[in-house]
Amino acid sequence: MTDSHPPAFRPPHLAGLDLLASAVIVLDHEGRISYANAAAENLLESSLKALSRQKLTALFSNPDELAGICAQAREHKFSDLRQDLSLERLGRDPLRVHSIISALDGPEDSILIELRENVQQLKLDREERILDQSQVNKELIRNLAHEIKNPLGGIRGAAQLLELELPALHLSELREYTQVIIKEADRLQTLVDRLLAPHRRPHIVGDVNIHEVCERVRSLILAEFPSGLTISRDYDASIPEFRGDKEQLIQTVLNIAHNAAQALSDRIEAGDAELIFKTRVARQVTLAKVRYGLALDLHIIDNGPGIAPQIRDRIFYPLVSGREGGSGLGLTLAQTFVQQHLGVIECESRPGYTDFRIVLPLP
Repeated sequence: MTDSHPPAFRPPHLAGLDLLASAVIVLDHEGRISYANAAAENLLESSLKALSRQKLTALFSNPDELAGICAQAREHKFSDLRQDLSLERLGRDPLRVHSIISALDGPEDSILIELRENVQQLKLDREERILDQSQVNKELIRNLAHEIKNPLGGIRGAAQLLELELPALHLSELREYTQVIIKEADRLQTLVDRLLAPHRRPHIVGDVNIHEVCERVRSLILAEFPSGLTISRDYDASIPEFRGDKEQLIQTVLNIAHNAAQALSDRIEAGDAELIFKTRVARQVTLAKVRYGLALDLHIIDNGPGIAPQIRDRIFYPLVSGREGGSGLGLTLAQTFVQQHLGVIECESRPGYTDFRIVLPLP
């Protein structure tokens, strides 16, 4: 029996479409996929052979809007229609795309669809999630720190009073235990103070030259790691000064660079560890839903082992550390300080390459 819907194939005259970054799909008169270029296969996460017998709308759980647009195209109600779509998929993230849909000339009533992933929308959604999570983290830290702080003073005071009441006969052997309580209470007090520090310290605003910040951090890191580590600079000298808290920004860059240097321990021993401070000007940047004409684009790049996949999405959460003995507060404080400057901090990491990117609005 002859199949009424022969499988799709790649016509030689359409081979050039495989070079496009945009997904290109052709639908027949029944809405079935008759052609998809390589970018479409990648976007839909399926091969042309697997897609060829399916209706495009069957791939999504909310097909009504897409089906309606295709129907209008077949009726030639427009020459081409450009529209942003959010296409839901079961068990996977939705596809947020900018679509261009038009009817092809010919008796087959074919539809040509071009889909471009809406990277900007994905970026905005990710930033919004980060801001929401950061706000929750800050509230959690403040509440938890205060809940710990109140009984901590009582525990330390009780240990001191107990030490004063110890009989002289057993003072030397029992004092060891009270000192353990006092020292552990002091250690926890220090941790609580570090958790509360960003919310207590006033925001001291002045003129900031980002390259002075980077040079200060560079000198501090090289003083601690004098051999085996190279810190390269790739600066854009045209970046203007801006208003900000210089000490907070130094602490931000230092926390990131110091974490990177510690992660580079093996390469430092081998003598090929490298950190790169790179600055650029970004134009027309959206930060927290606000559009800025100019922004500072600062990268802190290392050639270390990369961030472990299991914590990569949680590195800015408080008390999450990829290093044994780490407090898990350095990146949390860095994110807090960057957000106080109306900016964002992002991270891309893989073995041999980790890039922390800080984007701050410029005047």
